[in-house]
Amino acid sequence: MRPTTRSQTRVRAIALLCCATTLSLAATACGTSHKKPAASPTGMQPVSAPDTTSPSTAGAVSPLTGLPGAAGKILAVKIDNIVYARPQTGLASAGVVYAIEVEGGLSRFLAVFDSNHLPAGGKIGPVRSARESDLPILEQYGKVDFAYSGALSVFLPVLASANVFNTSPDQDGAAFSRDNSRIAPYNEYLNPSKILADFPNTATAKDIGFHFGPAPAGGVPTTTATARMPSASFTFTWNAAKGEYMIAMDGKAASTTDGGPLGAPTIVLQKVAETTSPRGFHDVPDQLSPYAPTVGTGQAVVLRDGDSYTGTWSRPTDADPTNFTFGGQPMTFHPGQVWIVLTPQ
Repeated sequence: MRPTTRSQTRVRAIALLCCATTLSLAATACGTSHKKPAASPTGMQPVSAPDTTSPSTAGAVSPLTGLPGAAGKILAVKIDNIVYARPQTGLASAGVVYAIEVEGGLSRFLAVFDSNHLPAGGKIGPVRSARESDLPILEQYGKVDFAYSGALSVFLPVLASANVFNTSPDQDGAAFSRDNSRIAPYNEYLNPSKILADFPNTATAKDIGFHFGPAPAGGVPTTTATARMPSASFTFTWNAAKGEYMIAMDGKAASTTDGGPLGAPTIVLQKVAETTSPRGFHDVPDQLSPYAPTVGTGQAVVLRDGDSYTGTWSRPTDADPTNFTFGGQPMTFHPGQVWIVLTPQ
């Protein structure tokens, strides 16, 4: 991020900071039974359906989404989520979307894409600066292409030595462009095919701990759940017709410029020991940057098929996958996009 634009973001972030100092999660459970949809979410095929396009992909299933098809190369992109950055572009095509608290109690996305499922329009963004919390999350994917636009000057050496392929405008300016219909710095976009062509050694999608399959018994009917940050909130509302939890951000329905309303069949509210920068970084003067640890253990609430499942998550080291359990057994996700909202325990 360039100094002039970072100062603008700081001012807006401080202005938006609310009195809340912790992030809370509230779930509203429906007290009556409901029917599960007979059909899978829009555009989704049953996980057991084989991909017969070629012998090499027959029966293959994506480890990120549980959908049929061979695993592709990974591209992780840092996407802004301040109000000026909405609606985003390309977000609906990601396999996994992480929502992470940043300075001022705001949120930002780390979206993980598979090269076999890139946005049809060839555009992702707005792309913004990297954060400390991103690197441990990405470790479980292997050494992957990480696209972002700038970072704190003290964080740049950490990024340079991290187990990622740095693919910011400093490394590949031709892969980024500005949309003059939007105000800077909320108008920088990435051409994902260009990055993947220029940095082809990124890791192939692999097991990161997700299990896909039928929902286990014991779920609690849940029509809506909300995760709150000091200056941001995410509300997930069950839509039986679509087979998805529709997403609202800060009380307004979320959408993308290229994919329409945002929704996902599996939402994970992962409680983490939210703290401040272990390296002492400041995104705002006199205020340590937030940091969301994703190594350790904690509670996790999984929303799928109109029910919630309160269980646990566990990840011993950065290199390990994250395992989600319910009732002592691996928690199964519904095939399709997975949203993971990191919330404080």
